[in-house]
Amino acid sequence: MPELVPLRYGRMTVSPFTFYRGAALIMAHDLSTTPHSGLTSQICGDAHLSNFGVFASPERKLMFDINDFDETLPGPWEWDVKRLAASFEIAGRDRGFTPEARRGIVTAGIAEYRVRMQQLAAARNLDVWYAHIDVDSIFEALKSSATKKQRAKASANVAKARTRDSMQAFAKLTHEVEGQRRIISDPPLIVPIEELIPEGTRREDVDGELRAMIRSYRRTLETDRRELLESFDYVHAARKVVGVGSVGTRAWIILLLGRDGQDPLFLQAKEAQESVLERFAGRSKYPNHGQRVVAGQRLMQAASDIFLGWQRVTGLDGQSRDFYLRQLRDWKGSADVDNMTSSLMAAYARICGATLARAHARSGDRIAIAAYLGTSDTFDRAIADFSATYADQNDRDHQALLDAIASGRLEARTGL
Repeated sequence: MPELVPLRYGRMTVSPFTFYRGAALIMAHDLSTTPHSGLTSQICGDAHLSNFGVFASPERKLMFDINDFDETLPGPWEWDVKRLAASFEIAGRDRGFTPEARRGIVTAGIAEYRVRMQQLAAARNLDVWYAHIDVDSIFEALKSSATKKQRAKASANVAKARTRDSMQAFAKLTHEVEGQRRIISDPPLIVPIEELIPEGTRREDVDGELRAMIRSYRRTLETDRRELLESFDYVHAARKVVGVGSVGTRAWIILLLGRDGQDPLFLQAKEAQESVLERFAGRSKYPNHGQRVVAGQRLMQAASDIFLGWQRVTGLDGQSRDFYLRQLRDWKGSADVDNMTSSLMAAYARICGATLARAHARSGDRIAIAAYLGTSDTFDRAIADFSATYADQNDRDHQALLDAIASGRLEARTGL
């Protein structure tokens, strides 16, 4: 959506780290020119540190995992490792950490990836599949690195994450209009669907198309979850701006109600375009990019949202686009990177490294990857060297964006 691209640029200008978050395609190009082992797995494609977080499993346990799969595709496992490692180097620079501290953070995360992959190589197939990281394990890992105040804040953030569900979104994002629940307009971040309908198009026709889309999307769910979704009725929808790299692509929030007006379900339908990896690692085998995202997420995550599915939709402009759908909020939370000490960031890097190793081991040849990594710290040091070099390149790329905006070649909007 061209009108939102300046907002994306504006978010990327804030710092080299926010630029990095929106530069998955740039790094995919750069990584495609580097050597790799020839071993592949299902990879995230955008495994920076902010794309990890907590969410609820179907059993209502709070788990930690990768939480963004827009770019997922089979590819060299090293590309995920390098993107994760460089994100910690860049975040460390943003926090003002010394070069020694930043290198310690990166090597801690990569060493954890290597050690966990060795453990997974020795594990039985079913044990690898059942492996997961829950919040209790995270607190144990952070205990020695966090102060009492930081542990208390982390506990408060976890408690807050448990409140981030459809009821919380219902209270925050909707109001009553003539006896009907409607999503609140807050352009350009949230724009209700009636404000986007082309002149001459009837609202009833649009609502009918949305109901048909939801019915069709249900077919991509498991039978029991399909039955659950059928107990909810469509009420309203709005376009919502999300993230940094996703700004400019279409994302909708869809309000449904169950038994009464206080039984909400909020779904998010997010546009799925071609992965940034496809021009370098080969095209997806799935005809629908929403299906590509869902398949990759189910393969890499220990547990996925019960309403995770996909659909192809004809938009108000008559163009067909692929989407994947999931709950808007389900106990979702993320790390407070802006306030981490270097020791706490190193502990967080280890958690992310362990999580990524488990995700790769589910589909890749974990025994071959573990053999390639070895038991020494050679790989850790090599990735730390790469991360420092790539962070320098990222600084130059960020400055190039600032220069393009200053010259008038690009337009940026900030403050939203």
